[in-house]
Amino acid sequence: MEKLYIALVDTPGLFAWMIRKVIKINYIHVVLSLDKDLREAYSVGRRNPFLPFFAGFEKEDLFQISRAFPTARYKIYSIPCTREQKAQIMLQLMEDYRKRFHYHYCIIGLPFLLMGKSFYQKNHYTCSSFIARILEENGVLTFSKHFSLVTPRDFYEYDSQDIIYEGSLRMLRSCL
Repeated sequence: MEKLYIALVDTPGLFAWMIRKVIKINYIHVVLSLDKDLREAYSVGRRNPFLPFFAGFEKEDLFQISRAFPTARYKIYSIPCTREQKAQIMLQLMEDYRKRFHYHYCIIGLPFLLMGKSFYQKNHYTCSSFIARILEENGVLTFSKHFSLVTPRDFYEYDSQDIIYEGSLRMLRSCL
């Protein structure tokens, strides 16, 4: 049995504050990692942590994130998968990263999300919808709704969490 890792992230800022008000939890960003140290971690989010206006599919950089958000908090848990599922997800993430500038943040879908209506615009995702789609397509997790309606709350409330870390990004980095 292999493992994948889900990182839930709590960062400061106006956009994060608005997301918190809607989903009613502190963790407002979701990251999918192939390793527990988040060295091979991917998400749809800010291309540069300092600039909230440009977002798409990116490989997470903990050191850059810690410079932009020194008070960020992380909750990391593992989810089981087969060797084949992990290999397929790894290939998919590598291919998506190669084409990363074709993927964008789904701003136009946010009102639909608030209304509970599924919406998909080709190659446009939120952090949670992108990860939900990949995990569902590969049979790792299933959700009771369309992937476009999955929010960080759905990952936060996942029943079978095997939590491996919860705390500040600063402490996480010191453990690496």
